Amino acid sequence: MLEFINPYYLQVGSFILINILLGVSMYVTLSTGQLSLGHAGFMSIGAYTTTILTLNYDMPMIVGIVAGAVLACIVGVIVGFPALRLEGVYLAIATLGFGEVIRVLLINWESLTKGAVGISGIPHLGREVLAFSKNIGFTPDMLGLRNNQFISLSVFLILLVIVVAVIAFFIRQQHSRIGRAYASIKMDERAAEAMGVNITYYKILAFGQGAMIAGFAGALYAHVTAYISPSDFAYHRAVEILIFAVFGGSEVIWGPIFGSIFLTAMPEVLRFISDYRFMVYGALLIVMMAYRPQGLIDIKVINWFKKRGRGQRRKSS
Repeated sequence: MLEFINPYYLQVGSFILINILLGVSMYVTLSTGQLSLGHAGFMSIGAYTTTILTLNYDMPMIVGIVAGAVLACIVGVIVGFPALRLEGVYLAIATLGFGEVIRVLLINWESLTKGAVGISGIPHLGREVLAFSKNIGFTPDMLGLRNNQFISLSVFLILLVIVVAVIAFFIRQQHSRIGRAYASIKMDERAAEAMGVNITYYKILAFGQGAMIAGFAGALYAHVTAYISPSDFAYHRAVEILIFAVFGGSEVIWGPIFGSIFLTAMPEVLRFISDYRFMVYGALLIVMMAYRPQGLIDIKVINWFKKRGRGQRRKSS
């Protein structure tokens, strides 16, 4: 068992799961046709909120994570109201500016955020689980694991449960009245409004949901890395989150999920070009815009997989 549980691979898997949450946060916002580049800012709000609460005020980690997600949601709703007047590239520029304002604020508010140096010594999710397990009389060697393996495995499993729950929630929402309202707004906003859909309410709701998931991912990121700095939430992070959705496809939730997995794992698989990953991302975007602007995964691809699955089941029966 020791040979199969590699802390490095588990850490990469943990970052993939966090990026899936970020991809889903972008999908929710895009599901109403709103192109937001402020998710790095919302992510930083979640990360710094839980960090300050757990380090400075000795709050439990779960309280800090929830508080970070809630505060990011509140800020997202506040930002969403003026954003209603903007569309397309203008909305993208405005939300990108919001993210940069948050980053500059984190750099200059040194008494609270320690400026550009960042904050270290953040309570680690895996180490907290290890300490709790030892307190109840359970040790990793009972499973034949070393401490670092147990820490990495526990982080991965916790994130996996969270990601599955979040994906299940938004899949269910997609087939609800809210999901149908989102789809109608994205297809034709004026027609949706004429049919009685409250455009303002659902756009703000989507903006708030996207901000909350991004803040939630940021809070988890802080407790997985145990160190954050404003540079972690700069312009490149906002673009990276957008690429997850654009590359994978924003029509269905599986698109950003695939984009997050592929684009996070690719630099690790191709280590010799990892320093040039943003150049590779740019080239991929150019190719995608030219040959498949809807992304790799769309409704037609999902339907094709479903038909193929039905066909295989009929043959087996």
